[in-house]
Amino acid sequence: MKDVQSAVDQLGASLAHPVLVEDAQHRPIWWSAQGQVDGTRLRTILQHEVEPAARALVTRLGLPRARGPVRTPAAPEADMLPRWCVPLRSGRELLGYLWVLDGDETVTEQYLPQIVACADLAAAFLAQSPMTSAGRVRRRATLLARLAAGPDDNAARDLIALEELDPLATVVVNAPRVAAGWPLRGDMSVRASPASGAPATSGPPLPLAQLHLAVRRASLTRQVIRAGAVLDRPSWDALGSWHLIASAPAGLAVADIHPGADVLARQRRPDLMITARTVLDLGGDIARAAARLHIHRTTLYYRLDRIEALTGVSLKAGPERDDLHMALRLEAFRRAALAKAS
Repeated sequence: MKDVQSAVDQLGASLAHPVLVEDAQHRPIWWSAQGQVDGTRLRTILQHEVEPAARALVTRLGLPRARGPVRTPAAPEADMLPRWCVPLRSGRELLGYLWVLDGDETVTEQYLPQIVACADLAAAFLAQSPMTSAGRVRRRATLLARLAAGPDDNAARDLIALEELDPLATVVVNAPRVAAGWPLRGDMSVRASPASGAPATSGPPLPLAQLHLAVRRASLTRQVIRAGAVLDRPSWDALGSWHLIASAPAGLAVADIHPGADVLARQRRPDLMITARTVLDLGGDIARAAARLHIHRTTLYYRLDRIEALTGVSLKAGPERDDLHMALRLEAFRRAALAKAS
């Protein structure tokens, strides 16, 4: 802010004319030493108000839509002397105006590079400032990124202040992103202080400072779904036994649970692995498995014999079925992570 004020002071001194920077609602932010002023400038700085006639003139001259410096004539009806106006923008958003009061009309176009340079500096500052909607969005995105990366009490306090949240605000995360939330990286969104029972991929609400945990839960839930899990609803608290898969340590190999999963995964075609997963997911129900796989029972029985020959596990009976089932789930879960990474 001091850099912008210094630039405004220097511009005013260089031009020997008063300079004012105001926001899009005509509230003064920075101004240089004021010499000759008109009624509009006086009211803007001293009373923080602009008369309706002056506002109407700004609109009539098309200043909110202007893309560069505009020379405005004297307007006695609005108590305004001639001046230069440079709209301050960030993309398409109007952030404010820089004004150079020029009652004697001696500030010619040769001074425009200086004026525009000062305007650009002010616009760059305002674009990052929470005082503007664009600045607020950027600030919020920065704080959310910090909270999504890990515990950050300072970021939580700043976000609460920025968005005027309840100090005890909670959050949920949805994946894929939904329109009702603030966007996060990875096609996710976060909703603060969600309504009771609102569906969320991350499960029940967590304190704002634990947003990173909600992000991790949502990511793991989405990975479980990509691995083929059939859930009552796409939510962390609906994973059931898949929680064991999602929390499996990286050092735990699929073969540590059952080597048969690796054998099936190495087959040229995935038919046997898919068949084994389907039969085990359905609790050994042959009729339902054949229907879900869209194959004849004879074909299914042939595959079951091949699976038993390769793995040593009978999917129709036997104590190792549970181990093979969990190993196949872990194999699918890790493949889902690799597929996302690629």
